[in-house]
Amino acid sequence: MGVTGTGTSGTGTSGTGSAGPGTSGTGTPGTGATGAGPADIPHSDLADTLLPRLTAVYGAAADPARAASMRAYMKDVAPFLGLPTPERRALSRTVLAGTPRPGEADCAAVALRCWRLPEREYHYFAVDYLRRHVGRCSSAFLPVARRLITTVSWWDTVDLLAVHVVGPLVAADPALVRQMDAWIADDDLWVARAALLHQLSYKDRTDADRLFGYCLRQASHPDFFVRKAIGWTLREYAKTDPDAVRAFLAREGHRFAPLSVREALKHLGP
Repeated sequence: MGVTGTGTSGTGTSGTGSAGPGTSGTGTPGTGATGAGPADIPHSDLADTLLPRLTAVYGAAADPARAASMRAYMKDVAPFLGLPTPERRALSRTVLAGTPRPGEADCAAVALRCWRLPEREYHYFAVDYLRRHVGRCSSAFLPVARRLITTVSWWDTVDLLAVHVVGPLVAADPALVRQMDAWIADDDLWVARAALLHQLSYKDRTDADRLFGYCLRQASHPDFFVRKAIGWTLREYAKTDPDAVRAFLAREGHRFAPLSVREALKHLGP
């Protein structure tokens, strides 16, 4: 079953309600917590069961002292509960014990309802949940992924959504490539970054011409996070086809910021 979700283009915001938006074109994290009102979220009995269990288990383990340092490290993108990743994932296994496999609407409901909660660990839970179950989602899930990318935006969630949710969705339905062609031209830097990174794990399935074209499309982008993504995606593809990346940079390297070139060549020998 398909689900609907809307992300706005070029504003860094998505959905309605009291959401703190991700920012567009600044490399500054979004603030605030929520991204969707109840009317925007599909009904899901599974989400109705899971969310109270999640907030109870995570909330009981909160560490305010650690939360303050985690929030500072992430540039105040959101409040934190103070759960380090290994502990959080162990708690998640407790939360998920005995729950059924989700359908697409369940995935959307769980993720969007997690995103409405202020603390960042709930967003991380949603990302992990989608990574595990993205194979149960159709191309209709892409607007939901975009909505998450453009709400409370920062690299810690955007990159994982790009590589492990958007990437598999596009690989499963080549028609979505046209959506990526639109994303790379988007004014929202996080949407453009997601387009750059969505092929990161494709290896020999990478559409190299499209990858190089996306890099060129954003070669002059002023923001650190887009320039860094260009270098990262080229560096990763160089593990599969180093000669192609060398040739591309020999031909076009003068068009990129030094950061992009330096990142691309980091592990590429002469």
